Amino acid sequence: MRIVTINVNGVRAALRKGFQEWLDGSGADVVCLQEVRAPDDVVREAFASGWHVVHQECEVKGRAGVAILSRAEPSDVLVGADALGEAASAAQHTGRWVEATIASPAGPVRVVSVYVHSGEAGTPKMDSKYEFLDLMTARLAALQGAFDRVVVMGDINIAHTHHDIKNWKGNLKSAGFLPEERAYLDRWVESSWVDVHRAIEGLHDGPYTWWSMRGKAFDTDTGWRLDYQFATSALADAARSAVVGRAASWDARWSDHAPLTIEYDLSVS
Repeated sequence: MRIVTINVNGVRAALRKGFQEWLDGSGADVVCLQEVRAPDDVVREAFASGWHVVHQECEVKGRAGVAILSRAEPSDVLVGADALGEAASAAQHTGRWVEATIASPAGPVRVVSVYVHSGEAGTPKMDSKYEFLDLMTARLAALQGAFDRVVVMGDINIAHTHHDIKNWKGNLKSAGFLPEERAYLDRWVESSWVDVHRAIEGLHDGPYTWWSMRGKAFDTDTGWRLDYQFATSALADAARSAVVGRAASWDARWSDHAPLTIEYDLSVS
């Protein structure tokens, strides 16, 4: 099963810039989208040909939005507060979490698409980010207890270690690399969630998945690894390859993020 996560930075703009062509050639079975930023009817119409769509639109217009595109029909769909609890019904937490079970010949996989918003140190925006991360952490524990093969993926907006950010020394006090944020990822890994991309890639600098659109960040590979696939060990053991689809050039980009594609051989899990 080929599973992809990508923050599209606005799906309508991404489609105009070449996302559809990339998707058509991806060979993906499941694609999780973040920052969709489009009404539900627009999303469903855009992917009506060949894809089943699970989507949560953000109540704040033009913000967030997450989706799961799958070739197989999804089941047992949970969206937002249905999975995370009543606190996730607040407008600022909508458009951030969808989950569904995706069937395969080798058995089902529970798939989650999540978008954790960026914070701003010392502001209510940061408090909101921590509140969402608490909700997410509780749901991760519940998923482990309910399903064997689970993958939770998306733009977490946190670089876990200094290997995940080019200019880490200059960002020690920056949102996205604060110790308090990184501690959440520590906790997930300690709770037996596997950062599949890092497990395959090994411990070294990069590869990154996000580069600012400003300046020369992309050209100099001054990036951050913000996009993850966290899997239960039963599924992580089936991972065979991981690829970051970095665009060939700045002007070939259709998002400020790159897709993360992981191939799972479910016959061995």
